[in-house]
Parts: sequence; C-alpha cells; structure tokens
Amino acid sequence: MNAVLEQVFQVGFLAAIIRIATPLAFATLGEMFSERAGVLNLGIEGIMLLSAMTGFTTASLTGSLWLGILAAIITGALMGALHAVLTVALGLSQHVCGIGVTLFGSGLAYFFYRLVFGQQSVPPSIEGFKPVPIPILSDIPVIGPPIFNQFTLVYLAILAIPISAFLLYRTPWGLSLRMVGENPRAADSAGVSVIGMRFQAVMLGGALMGVAGAFLTMAQFNAFTFGVISGRGWVAIALVVFGRWDPWRSAGAALLFAFVDALQLRLQAAGLGHIPYEIFLMLPFVLTIVAMALMSRNAVAPSALLKPFRREER
Repeated sequence: MNAVLEQVFQVGFLAAIIRIATPLAFATLGEMFSERAGVLNLGIEGIMLLSAMTGFTTASLTGSLWLGILAAIITGALMGALHAVLTVALGLSQHVCGIGVTLFGSGLAYFFYRLVFGQQSVPPSIEGFKPVPIPILSDIPVIGPPIFNQFTLVYLAILAIPISAFLLYRTPWGLSLRMVGENPRAADSAGVSVIGMRFQAVMLGGALMGVAGAFLTMAQFNAFTFGVISGRGWVAIALVVFGRWDPWRSAGAALLFAFVDALQLRLQAAGLGHIPYEIFLMLPFVLTIVAMALMSRNAVAPSALLKPFRREER
C-alpha cells in the first residue's frame, strides 16, 4: 500500500494526468461539436490515426513540428468533410459511414506509412515538442511544475475548453449550431443553412481530432505505430455522453479517464506482481463504461442526433 501511495503522491503523477488528458480533450471537443450539430462521428478512430500518421510524416520529412500539426489539422478536416458528404449531403446512416471512415482512414494510414518509411525493424522517431515552462507560474509549489511546464499543445488544449464553451453558448454561430442539432426544421425556417452548419461542425470536429492524433506522435511518443491511438477515439465518444455534450463537463470526463489511466500505470510500477497487468490495463476502460452507463440515464442527447435533414421532406 505504501508503494502505491508513493507512486500517486508525486508531482509527475499530476503531470501524467494532464498529458494523458490532452489528446482526449481535443478529440472529445471535436466529437462534441459534431454531435451538437446532429452528426455522430464514429470515424474518429480512423481520423485520429490518419492525422497522427500525416502529422508525424510531415514533421519527419520537413523537420518542422508545426507543419506536422498543420498537416494533421488539414487531414482531420478533410476526413470530416468526407464523413459530412456521406451523412449530411447524402443522408446515409451515420453509424455505417462512421465505421467506414474509420476503416478507410486506418487503411490509408497503414498504406502511406509503409509507402514512405517501408518495413523497418525499429520504427522511425522524431524530436518532438519539448516542455515550455511559463515564467513565475511554473515556480508555484506543487501545481506549478506539472501544469505550467508542459508542451505547447497542452496549453492549447486548456485554452480550447473555454473557447469552445464561448463559441457554443455566447456566439450567433454557436446558437445556430445548437438549433441545427435540436430542431433543424426551425433552424431552416429561421434562415440557417442546416447543411452548411453541419459541414462546419463535422469539419471543425475532424480538425480537433487531427490535433489529438498529432499530439500522440509528436509530443507524447515521438513516433508512429499502428497501435498509437489504442481506442482513444472510442473513449472520446463515451466521454461526450458522460460530459452531457458540454465542453466543461466533457473536459472533466477526459481528466477523470486520464486520472484512472495514470493510476493504473502507477499501480503497475508499484510492483503488485500478484495481480496480472492486464487487469490494470483494462481498468480505465471498465470504469469509463460503468460511469457512462450510470450518467447516460439522465443524459439528454441533441434531439436531431442521427437524423438526416432533407429540406424537401416535411
């Protein structure tokens, strides 16, 4: 027990929680924007994987990390546009199209990675983002080093939360987005382009998912592997429900998952050899499922979620 407490009560534990939560926060916010407009994006896993690959490849070939981030954002937005064409413009099943986008994105990622880097016994790596300490704030005892001595992308993820809340609740664009997700007929009658708003939301969501994937390969691991996403996209979908489609609550859900994930890593490091390590690996996912099952009972999804909009139908 003492070994476990020693692992938990460390400055590095809080830093690990924040870093684990960062890609989840980006992906969850992206999925939230899409669903608030009425479009479920099950392609998130493939979008994150393909964006992770394009971001890593661009950074590796050009030597510029920010060009890699830009490539990941563009990749995510384009994949979001593909999903929007299928589900919004053509009105096809959002479930089927989302799974198709995931398979398509994953296949493209594997193909282009092999095409660029070939079959290597040791995966190529890059010199990723370095922690950037914020003067004065990083010197605050206890919370300073883990929170204010992080990657630039971590700071952007923290800023993305209030910005997302402001856009969603305090701007005409956010009002239109919420109208489209709740009552697209009323939005259309008010002069709002339902198709246009849904395209914007899904593409914005895809761009945020792209940043989430790029963080993993350019900050957290500094390398691309086929298992780099490891189900984080599916977790983000659950976190949106757990967070009740709200930016602040969704970010809190991401932090909760990151806490459990960081905890299971510390439990393994504590040397609890009598417990199979697979138990620790599945712990955050099991708790996420349980929490979502409990919270989703009272969660109210956007009314038009999963419902295609056809203007000619009344």
